[in-house]
Amino acid sequence: MRQGFPLARPGQRIGILGGSFDPAHRGHLLISQVALRRLGLDRVWWLVSPGNPLKAHGPAPLATRMAAARATARDPRILVTDIEARFGLRKTADTLHALARLYPGVRFVWLMGSDNMVQFHHWDRWRAIAGQVPIAVMARPGSRLAARHAVAATILRRARLPEARAALLAQARPPAWVLLNLPMSGLSSTELRKGLR
Repeated sequence: MRQGFPLARPGQRIGILGGSFDPAHRGHLLISQVALRRLGLDRVWWLVSPGNPLKAHGPAPLATRMAAARATARDPRILVTDIEARFGLRKTADTLHALARLYPGVRFVWLMGSDNMVQFHHWDRWRAIAGQVPIAVMARPGSRLAARHAVAATILRRARLPEARAALLAQARPPAWVLLNLPMSGLSSTELRKGLR
């Protein structure tokens, strides 16, 4: 394994929560802990992105966001990593392809909020992402219903697992996805940034 990269063994189930984490907050922690429990994951990796290609303004410096994320991720099963910056990548499809090459046999699950599912069809190569890893969509306030009827959800409707079978998602052959209801947290990085200004 390359130095500075997370350790993972074949057969492990690892959830990937990507984002700018600008800043990380309790909502990220809640999503991760629910995913660990309901999906039967061994670990969740927070991929702190060098920058989101869909956002007009750049985030705070990577080192600042990494430090804040580590302070927030108080669960030893959650690992904060700058693996995208180490790969020199910014797009999810490229990152997942690189992870699959670097970690053969690891069962990755992409974690996203329901707000992201609503606009998932705008992501670069979103169908390739759905075809590469199972996806867990975590319900967020104001977008749970919209996520169920989103463009990507409609196209992938036959690949949707019932919530009661969420523990099978990591073993499912992509495309496969599940929408998980969870205690609602209204926290968002955008709102927290506004409060800090």
